[in-house]
Amino acid sequence: MTIPTTNLGKTGLKVSRLCLGTMTFGLQTEEETSRAILDIAADAGVNFLDTADVYPLGGGTTTAGRTEEIVGRWLKGKRQHFILATKAVGRVGLAPWDQGASRKHILDAIDASLKRLETDYVDLYQLHSDDTSTPLDETLEALDTIVRAGKARYIGVSNFLAYRLSRALGRADVRNLTRFVSIQPRYNLLFREIERELLPLAQEEGLGVIPYNPLAGGLLTGKHNRDQGPTVGTRFTLGAAAERYQERYWHEREFNTVKELHTVADLAGLSLTTLAVAWVLANPVITAPIIGASRPEQLADTIEAAEVKLDDSLKQKLDEITAEYRRGDSLR
Repeated sequence: MTIPTTNLGKTGLKVSRLCLGTMTFGLQTEEETSRAILDIAADAGVNFLDTADVYPLGGGTTTAGRTEEIVGRWLKGKRQHFILATKAVGRVGLAPWDQGASRKHILDAIDASLKRLETDYVDLYQLHSDDTSTPLDETLEALDTIVRAGKARYIGVSNFLAYRLSRALGRADVRNLTRFVSIQPRYNLLFREIERELLPLAQEEGLGVIPYNPLAGGLLTGKHNRDQGPTVGTRFTLGAAAERYQERYWHEREFNTVKELHTVADLAGLSLTTLAVAWVLANPVITAPIIGASRPEQLADTIEAAEVKLDDSLKQKLDEITAEYRRGDSLR
């Protein structure tokens, strides 16, 4: 199959409708396996790769940057065939300035990422999270400097609240600085809060939407059993990430919903994995969900989602089953 492409927001940049996330590379997944995952995704038509300077997931400052190095080595000789995105803001060193969105850190971080990725530029440079301790203008000016220097073609954000993103867009417009073109929020059948404010903002402003966690960290594959506890080697047990993922998804309510969704998937003749990613793709505001894998064979069901078009009744059924996840965790 060949995965279709679409524009990233209202830019002229064409990206595949699925984006390959790489945060497992270098800790959960060895380099040889990581390269096999990249090969399979590329053969299927995925031209959009996402990484970050803090990856691999579950590591710390001693492993930060390892994922970018793996991706950089794989890209040798074929960089021109891929849209490459990376991120900064997370802690990558022990000094106080080795994190955040200050001018110092952002300018240092892009140079370090380019060195690890063995490239002169990235196509999309993103703020991994919102650093409220740094003035937005300072961050925007630093990102504008990066774009004008040719080190990044476009800029975006991840994990921003709608009001902060709106303010950043306004400040960039007023100051005539490079504008964010995309957002990377968490989004899946078990986390739909962004439908209330963030997605309408993205639609109105013409932003690309590159959601991560379309499978809720693997819970929406149906492979986990609450009674047996988190499976070793998954995000629910992986180093610094384990507590975060268990807090997000390892709850009775979520497991009950997954059971109900599994029944719907079986009736539709699809794996729950394929159904979950297809549901994200069915939202017209979505550009490209970020799919990931720790083993090459895991990509088959997620890649298949690019060919699945949910009929209206199936989409409505999924929306109804998961409607409570639009309202927030406060109702748990």
